[in-house]
Amino acid sequence: MSRPEDPIHLFEEWLRAAGSVGLPEPSAAALATCGADGRPSVRMVLVRRADRDGFVFYTNLESRKGRELGGAAPVPAALCFYWPPLARQVRIEGMASPVTDAEADTYWTTRPRASQIAAWASPQSRPLPEGRAELDRRFAEIERRFEGSPVPRPSFWSGFRLAADRIEFWEGRENRLHDRLLYRRQAGAWTIETLAP
Repeated sequence: MSRPEDPIHLFEEWLRAAGSVGLPEPSAAALATCGADGRPSVRMVLVRRADRDGFVFYTNLESRKGRELGGAAPVPAALCFYWPPLARQVRIEGMASPVTDAEADTYWTTRPRASQIAAWASPQSRPLPEGRAELDRRFAEIERRFEGSPVPRPSFWSGFRLAADRIEFWEGRENRLHDRLLYRRQAGAWTIETLAP
């Protein structure tokens, strides 16, 4: 495994490789958060941007993850990418903060119209007393509401940036002698350690 000084370069290389093997969603990652009661929660998200500033994903702010990450103060969170065809995994830990309204607006305009309507229609993570029929009805109502006009970004929909302070790269090897490389950010610079499998 190569050891570039900047882990973002290695992540970008691995993400490109994951995209080249036909995976349907190479940017999918498990996002772990914690509630006020200390109870952990994990779910899959699509990471829409990754650079030196962090890893960005979007959500309904009223969803469970939105509530657990919400507020102006950064909160701890973790991401895990896993690409089985490549026998590779990347674990990322750090502090998550809301993106700016301008960033959320810019990304919103790139979403397919049906996805924009779905964001309005879904009361994410909350019960649907009438089941799927209620969700379909809500979608149809929002579709009619914005017929012939752009769909604005709802105030309850935005994104978060996880600013990494730990990034671990794992690559499967024979006899379970896997490669593990841990980057830790300390005083603005990255240190690198090889870990035992």
